[in-house]
Amino acid sequence: MSKPVVAIVGRPNVGKSTLFNVLAGETISIVKDTPGVTRDRIYADCTWLNMNFTLIDTGGIEPDTSDVILSQMREQAEIAIATADVIVFIVDVRQGLVDADTKVADMLRKSRKPVVLAVNKVDSYEKFGNDVYEFYNLGIGDPVPVSAASRLGIGDLLDEVVKYFDCAKLEEEEDERPRIAVVGKPNVGKSSIINKLLGENRVIVSDIAGTTRDAVDTEIIHDGTPYVFIDTAGLRRKSKIHEELERYSIIRTVTAVERADIVVVVIDAKEGVTEQDAKIAGIAHERGKGIIVAVNKWDAIEKNDKTIYEYTNKLKEILSFIPYAEYLFVSAATGQRLPKLFEVIDAVRQNQNLRVSTGVLNEIMAEAVAMQQPPSDKGKRLKIYYMTQVAVKPPTFVAFVNDKELMHFSYVRYLENQIRSAFGFRGTSLKFVIRERKEKDQ
Repeated sequence: MSKPVVAIVGRPNVGKSTLFNVLAGETISIVKDTPGVTRDRIYADCTWLNMNFTLIDTGGIEPDTSDVILSQMREQAEIAIATADVIVFIVDVRQGLVDADTKVADMLRKSRKPVVLAVNKVDSYEKFGNDVYEFYNLGIGDPVPVSAASRLGIGDLLDEVVKYFDCAKLEEEEDERPRIAVVGKPNVGKSSIINKLLGENRVIVSDIAGTTRDAVDTEIIHDGTPYVFIDTAGLRRKSKIHEELERYSIIRTVTAVERADIVVVVIDAKEGVTEQDAKIAGIAHERGKGIIVAVNKWDAIEKNDKTIYEYTNKLKEILSFIPYAEYLFVSAATGQRLPKLFEVIDAVRQNQNLRVSTGVLNEIMAEAVAMQQPPSDKGKRLKIYYMTQVAVKPPTFVAFVNDKELMHFSYVRYLENQIRSAFGFRGTSLKFVIRERKEKDQ
């Protein structure tokens, strides 16, 4: 199931980033070995009352502006609004209701999305309580007084936000069709690939309601099985004034990846893997999706019998943080190997849904531990009591150990490699959760 997306919007300087950081709290984890995961993240995974969601921080909206950066930030905020399930609209109690707030409210009303109105900087109800009422004039429901800086009212705000989750996700929940996001830089041929697949399968393109001009869902039926392809307008190249915006253009990719089961990262064969490609793959990896790397324009490469082998090795070296990814060399122009994409998608889906019985899993673990002793520190050695699989998509394993601190990242990776060599799990990431049980709990 894809997580709901919550976007924080409002005009500049009302405290969006402060609220974002408070809500994201400690949950912004910087993943080791994953490129492009920076600390100035504009999205984070959050949990409230056992509900998980993705939070997006948007640039300040200046509704009428000729300034290039500001108008592009507004465009990015519009994308966030279009792709979000719930919107948190922030206003500032100290500045009161200003004209720009009313214009933002009009934008939000048009989106027909659920909106939670947060009145920020209310760090004393006695002092500012009555000023909150003014915001009823916006006509988008009850204002929730909060203070991001003092962390007041945050729980009430989140309670309001999660109320909207069920209805938003039920429709997609019933949809059993595999969802594939086709992502990559501009001009690598994402749309051409989808159009070619469509041409060969001759299906009417359906614009599914709720998708924006930036992400169009297309249903393609192949051998009687329907697949939903999510096409994203690519990430733009950096130019000096757009550095700030570059962070926001990644929103499209994040939301497309979030809604997908499998991500096809399209790379230009002539260019090879760029830093931006690695960043996109990093987002998919971090979110536990199935990953297929499609090298497009393969027809334009001079080849001998070793070309694919050498090229794959080069790619694997750069994308070493996704050793499980499947690789496919295609040409949207000639249609070469494109039909094979469905085979690979089916195989990855199967792996994403694979369940390993606890008995077999623990046999493999015992063998792995015998081959390579667990780490120890100051005479204390890591003990792994048992491991069990608790979820699929991605396959998720919980390991019970005597001391979490001793479970080094490298040992988790070693265990992952052992599990992979036994069961394959090609194309899908695996997730490991380490739980501690003291000796006496045994």
